[in-house]
Amino acid sequence: MISKAVYKLKIERIDRTCRFELSWGNGQQLFATLEYPESLTKLYQEWQRIYLSFYNSALRGRVQSSGSGVMPKVDWHNKLIEAETEFLQAFNHWLRSAELFEIRQKIMMSNSANIATVTTTILLTCYQLELERLPWEAWEICTNLAQKSQVNIIRTPPQIREENFSEIRQKLRQKSRILVIVGDDTGLHFQTELAALKSLSRFTEIKFVGWQPEQEEYIIRQNVCQAIADPQGWDLLCFLGHSNEAEITGGKIAIAPNVHLTISEISPYLTQAKQRGLQFAIFNSCCGLNIAASLINLGLSQVIIMREQIHNQVAEEFFLRFLLSLNNFKNVYEAMFFANEYLQQEKLKYPSAYLIPSIFGHPNAELFQLQPNSISQKLKQLLPTRNEAIVLSILTAASLYIPLQDYLLDLRILTQAVYREITNQIPVQTTPPPTLLVQIDEKSIRLEKDISNPKPMPRHYLAKLVDKLSELDAKVIGIDYLLHRPSEIESRDKRLAQSLINAVQKPKPSWIISVTNEGINGERLKPLPEIVSPNWSLQGEMNLIGGFMQLATPEINDPHALPFSYLLAIAYQLNFKNKNNVPQPQLQSQQEFLIQIQESLKLKNNSLFSARSYLQPLTEFSYIFGQMWLHPVIDYSIPPEQVYDRIPAWQLLNNQISTSQKSHLQKQVVIIAPGGYKEAGVAVSGLDFFSKPAAICYWRIDNDCLNQRREFTGAEIHAYMVHHHLNNSMIIPIPDLWMIGIAGLLGKFTLITLNNRHRQQEKHKKSLGKNTLTSEKKQWIILVISALSGYGIISLQTYVTSGILLPWLLPSVTFFTYAIPIFVRKN
Repeated sequence: MISKAVYKLKIERIDRTCRFELSWGNGQQLFATLEYPESLTKLYQEWQRIYLSFYNSALRGRVQSSGSGVMPKVDWHNKLIEAETEFLQAFNHWLRSAELFEIRQKIMMSNSANIATVTTTILLTCYQLELERLPWEAWEICTNLAQKSQVNIIRTPPQIREENFSEIRQKLRQKSRILVIVGDDTGLHFQTELAALKSLSRFTEIKFVGWQPEQEEYIIRQNVCQAIADPQGWDLLCFLGHSNEAEITGGKIAIAPNVHLTISEISPYLTQAKQRGLQFAIFNSCCGLNIAASLINLGLSQVIIMREQIHNQVAEEFFLRFLLSLNNFKNVYEAMFFANEYLQQEKLKYPSAYLIPSIFGHPNAELFQLQPNSISQKLKQLLPTRNEAIVLSILTAASLYIPLQDYLLDLRILTQAVYREITNQIPVQTTPPPTLLVQIDEKSIRLEKDISNPKPMPRHYLAKLVDKLSELDAKVIGIDYLLHRPSEIESRDKRLAQSLINAVQKPKPSWIISVTNEGINGERLKPLPEIVSPNWSLQGEMNLIGGFMQLATPEINDPHALPFSYLLAIAYQLNFKNKNNVPQPQLQSQQEFLIQIQESLKLKNNSLFSARSYLQPLTEFSYIFGQMWLHPVIDYSIPPEQVYDRIPAWQLLNNQISTSQKSHLQKQVVIIAPGGYKEAGVAVSGLDFFSKPAAICYWRIDNDCLNQRREFTGAEIHAYMVHHHLNNSMIIPIPDLWMIGIAGLLGKFTLITLNNRHRQQEKHKKSLGKNTLTSEKKQWIILVISALSGYGIISLQTYVTSGILLPWLLPSVTFFTYAIPIFVRKN
C-alpha cells in the first residue's frame, strides 16, 4: 500500500527577501526567510531570451518581431544548454541555502524511510508572477532520482474561491467525455494531436469544436461556449492553439484567426461544466500561468499548462507522450512526469523543453485519471491470459473431481482437529454423550452359540439386546439392521417382535427406531410390519453419503426416507429436552407415529433444529452436476468421546457394565449396530465399515490407523450426525469452485496493481538499482505468503466460530499462480 505525505509550501517575495512557509498535518508549520538573488532573475531572462531564439518559429503564442536585417549564424543550441545549466545551478544553489535546511529535511524525511511506499506531494503556492515563472519542478529537493520521482510538485494559485467536487462523484457515465477545442492554427498543425486523441475513443466519448472559414466571430464564440456548457457534462477539456497571459481577464485563448476568448468571458460556462463533472483541463498552448490560476480558482481539480511559449513540435511530442500514459490509465501527474521525462531524454533535439510544462491543482482534489468505465473494458482487464486460463481449467477440474474433494476434505478436518486442540477450542463435553453404541463385534458373535452365520444377524439375538435395554429403561432404541425380509426360522422374527412390543407397552414406553433403505430397483426396503409397525415406531433411511450429513427434506413424499440419524435426534430432543405433551408410541394407534409427531410439532409451531439440518434448494440443484455445494459435512474435528459411548454387545448381555453406564443409557439414544465384523453391511461392497477419517485417527492414535486398517462403522457416523443435529453444529463447506473464482479475481487485481507499479519502477531502473528491486520483490513475496497464511488462519477460525468451511489449498494455489510472474520477474 502506498502512503501519502502532503505538504503545503507557500513562497512570497517581500522586497529583497523570500519567505518560505511549510505546513502539514494538524497545524504543524516551519518558516524560513532568505535573500532573493537578483542574479537569478537575470539568469532566467537570459535563458528565456536564448530559449525563444532557438525556438524562433512555429510557436504557439504571438511573438513580436525583434527587428530585421542579416544576423550572423549563432549556435543557439549550445547557448541554450549553457544558459539552462547556469540558470538551474543558480536556482538549486539558492534553494540549498542553510536557511531552508529544516524545510528540506522535513520533506526528505517522509521519503527516506521507504521510497517504494511513500509518495510526497508538495502543494506549491507562489505569490508573485516572477516566482511562478521559475521551474520549481526542477528543484533538486531529493538527491536521488528514485526519491525525486516520489515527490509530486503541484502548483496552487494564491486565491481559490470555489470548492472542488472531485470527491463527490458525478453520476457514472458509460464512457468518459472529452471536449477538444481546436483553436487558431495559424502557423501550426494539429493532425498528430487529433489522431492521438481519437485513439482514446475506445473507452471515451470525444467531441471536437472549432472554427470554420467564413464563420462570423460571434458564432464561433457561441459554439465554443455552448460546447463547454453541454448538459451531458465533460470529464476533460483540451485546448489546442495559441494562448497568452492576460492578468486582468485570467488569460486568453485564440479560438480562430484574430478571434479571442478570455477566461473571464467563459467562466460561467466553465462553472456549469464543473458542476456537471469537469475535473481536468490541458492547454497545449503558450503562456498559460493566468489560465491555470483562473481555472483552479473556479474549482477544477487539475490544469496542465505551458508556462512559456512552446514550439509546435515540442507541443506535439509532449501531448503524444501525455496521452499515451493517460491511455494506460495513469493519473495526470504521472502522465505529465513521463512526458517531461521523454523531453528531457531528447535534450539534444528539444533543449529546455522539459522545463516548460506545469500542473496546477486544487488542494482538496484527487489526481484525475481516465477510468475504463464501460463494463466490457473492466471485464477485459480481468480476462485470464492463455497460461492463466490453462491453470484455472486444471484447478477447476480438480475442484469438481469428487475423490480429490473427499481426500482434501479429510485432510482439512484433520487440520481442524489439530487446530481445535492447539487453540483449546474443543466444545465443552456433555455428560453423558447423546449416543450409546451397542456394537455386535466378533467376540459377541463368538460368545453366542446360536449364531452360526451373522449375515443376516439372527433376530433372536437382536431381541436379547432389546430386552436387556428395555430392562435397563433405555428410552430410545435404534436398530441399525434391516428387517425387511423374514428369517428362515419364523420363531426368531416373532421373538424380536414380542421384545419390541414389550419395550413399547411398558408404563414408560421405549421409542423404537428402525432403518429403511433404497433397493436396487428404487423400491423402499421397510421393516416387516409383523416385526415392527410404523404406527408405534419410527423408520429412517440408513444410507450414508461419505463424509457428508444426511439432510431432512421437510416436504418429502416418503416419510420413511427421512434420515435415521435425524429421527434419532428427534427422539432425543422430544424425550430428554422438550418433554411437554410429547406423543408416546401406543400399540393400538391407527396412525403412523411419525405423522403424530409431525402434527404435534406443527400445533406447537416448534422447529427442533436449525435450517442447516434440512436440504436447501441450491444444494439439491448441485446434485444434478454430481456436486455437493453447501451440503453440510460431518465434523470429525470434535473428539469421538464427546459424541458417543460404545460397549460391546456381549458386555451388555453379561451385565458387565458399570452403574454409571446403566444410568447414562437412560438419557442416551442407544443404537444396536454392527461393531466391525466382516459380514456386516448391505452396501454393494458388502461392508458396514468405512475408511476411518484422519481426524478420528488423530483423536484415538490407534494402531489400526498406523497399520492402514482404518475401519469405521456406519453406526459411529450416525452418532456424529445425531450429535450435529442436536447441537446445530452443521459445517457448511463453501465450494472450491467458488473460491477458485474469487481467488482468481483477487489474484488478477493484485497482478494488475503490481504490474502497474513495476512499469513505474522500470522507468527508473538504472537509478533504483538491482538491490532495491530485489528488496521490493522480497517484500511482495513476504506479503503474499503472509496473506495466504492469514487466510488459512481465518478459514480455520471461521470453521470453529461460524461453522463455515472455507477451502484453503486450491484457492491458495490459484492466487499463488497469479503471483508467480511477480516472483520470477527479472530485476
